[in-house]
Amino acid sequence: MENKRINCHLCRHYYVTWDPSFPRGCRAHQFKTRELPSLQVFRASGHPCYAFEKKPSKGNNDHGRRV
Repeated sequence: MENKRINCHLCRHYYVTWDPSFPRGCRAHQFKTRELPSLQVFRASGHPCYAFEKKPSKGNNDHGRRV
């Protein structure tokens, strides 16, 4: 697999926590961190995050118009 950066903000498992010490979290890996979770995963495993799933797009494609 190619080494590309994973953008956690686009992942469905990423969330913002209420913990000021660990403001970012990953539901798939079940941890909270100060950095982006994908960086922690890469540092620990040497591989990009395999749990990444792109968030579904908000809204519809026709911008509210009926076809």
